[in-house]
Amino acid sequence: MNYKAIDTFNDWTKDEKDQFTVSIIKGLVIDGVGKANSGHPGGPMSLADFSYILYSEYLIFDSDNPDCQSRDRFVLSAGHTCMLLYTLLYLSDILTMKDLKEFRQLHSRTPGHPEIETPGVDANTGPLGQGVGMATGMALAERMLSKESQKDRKQYTYVLVGDGDLQEPIALGAATLAGHWELSQLIMFYDKNDIQIAGKTSRCDSTNYGDLFKSMNWDVQEIDGHDHEAIRKAIENAQASDLPSIIIGNTTIAKGSATLENTSQSHGAPFSSEEIIGTKQNLGLPEHESFYCPAEVKEYFQRNFHSIKELISTSNNKTDNHAFDISSELKKIELVDFDPTEVIATRKAFGMSLDKFSSHIPTIVGGSADLDGSNCTTNFVNTYGDFSSSNLKGRNIPFGVREFPMGAIMNGISLYGGLFPFGGTFLVFSDYVRSAIRLSAIQKLHVMYEFTHDSIFVGEDGPTHQPVEHTMSLRLIPDLLVFRPADAIETHFCFETIMENDTNPSAILLTRQKLPVSTLDKTIIKNGVKKGAYTVLDSDNPDLVIFTTGSESHLALSIAKDINRNIKIVNIPCWELFDQQSEEYKNEILTSNCRKRVSIEAGTTLGWEKFVGQNGLKIGIDNFGLSAPGVDVAMQFDFTKEKIKSRIEGYLND
Repeated sequence: MNYKAIDTFNDWTKDEKDQFTVSIIKGLVIDGVGKANSGHPGGPMSLADFSYILYSEYLIFDSDNPDCQSRDRFVLSAGHTCMLLYTLLYLSDILTMKDLKEFRQLHSRTPGHPEIETPGVDANTGPLGQGVGMATGMALAERMLSKESQKDRKQYTYVLVGDGDLQEPIALGAATLAGHWELSQLIMFYDKNDIQIAGKTSRCDSTNYGDLFKSMNWDVQEIDGHDHEAIRKAIENAQASDLPSIIIGNTTIAKGSATLENTSQSHGAPFSSEEIIGTKQNLGLPEHESFYCPAEVKEYFQRNFHSIKELISTSNNKTDNHAFDISSELKKIELVDFDPTEVIATRKAFGMSLDKFSSHIPTIVGGSADLDGSNCTTNFVNTYGDFSSSNLKGRNIPFGVREFPMGAIMNGISLYGGLFPFGGTFLVFSDYVRSAIRLSAIQKLHVMYEFTHDSIFVGEDGPTHQPVEHTMSLRLIPDLLVFRPADAIETHFCFETIMENDTNPSAILLTRQKLPVSTLDKTIIKNGVKKGAYTVLDSDNPDLVIFTTGSESHLALSIAKDINRNIKIVNIPCWELFDQQSEEYKNEILTSNCRKRVSIEAGTTLGWEKFVGQNGLKIGIDNFGLSAPGVDVAMQFDFTKEKIKSRIEGYLND
């Protein structure tokens, strides 16, 4: 059947209606990509059959309320195929035809890769493989929250992946955990078209993904990805499985195109006008009409929507009301009783703070990348237990040595809603998880990255484990709050501030070495943390202002006592929060009338000119470390009290 017989659409067989609807989807995709003169038409055409069946027959969602908590989740890990998703959302009456025509244009609801600001989009995707991690996090959150729910039905998380997704190790790292946790409501469709940008996948990959996923404890099915009955049966089998499921769909990229089937040329470039005409002829669409979509097809696409909406509205799903009032509970939490005579590593203070906050806030979940003891989360593990398929109440997530999957899974947990995830590792390994942190920030997710062993004072493990550039590198990520507390009390208030701020991800950087507990008034510290910077040593008319953070705050105070000059010391636990303060407060802290300005931080100095200016003295570590006790490393690099004091005195006398 073709467009010329549309007047008789109601008399067509179901298969004819299905096939024509798929053709309409493909036509809208190639027109959207063509109008934008940018995009990826081939992948959407190979995915169209599965996606159509899923959205029109199986996916539980409410087109009038796309963010309904009791919906199924859909993650398009192959984010470059997003014109397909936008077309499905148009057919669902979530997006408009105007949106399709504005594909990849400034401020449109149809950007070049999916973004959660678009209604109906459950995750920002594009960096390949991360969608698998986020989908795993969503399925994990659903399972964790299900222990408190009495559901009339299961909620599923569907993730669509391509060949490139599974070539990224992040996808397999997350999939290993999904299989280990037996996340049976996670269903993956693998669009195995064996083509990527540079050509056939056989040039770089000979993996048997069926065997690989079986070894990771997944249910595996392999089908013709264009066979609608096979797709239906595979989805139903996956829904009934006790394991996460992968449906390997053998497909043809650019299926239905005039000359570009099974070619890499169809992957990432719009079709020529001749190819569009020939393709529309093949698909039974009007050759010279763009964005053709008759009302009959849209109505048919939505044939099950009424019953699905009824199912959602009548579902006894307590996760709709699972939001926990963190703000009111935070007011009840008292400062951890740190011993003022004890020296305490901030990583230990973090663990003590985690115990305190977790006892009040049951939605805190998370774990470490096989560093429970080093990250001081062992007591959290012992108190709440590991999550597993046999212990759904476990709040600790044993990620293993999988930093990047940990970050992506945290993002998925946050996107699902109802839980606050944290993940811990060494600061030097923040590089491994950086891409996930970036997506945390782009999506403004409420997650916390705990990074310990924050400087060269790690010592004996040497330069591979001594972070130098990492603190400043994290500060470069927009919308990420980076906290570097100076002592135990600051650590507690940093934790509190992180919990309060639900519109940004945060990273908290913690020491291995022990530090004194501040004797400053606790209210001053609390208010200072919340404003990002505060004065720890004041002077009405200073000869010098020292800007510092973290463990170096104590070093600065010790040095100032031995220099017979008027010195002001400003501690900056969070640059980003300080940037948000009023000009009046910033001017008060910065003391711009003082010309002599010094920064002290055990890391790269590039960036501190923000506070000390181009003529200020920046004291730090601008080279890789060495393997030796931390004190010896500091001496080797002249990062000691006496050496720094000498440099400051020379600078003052210059």
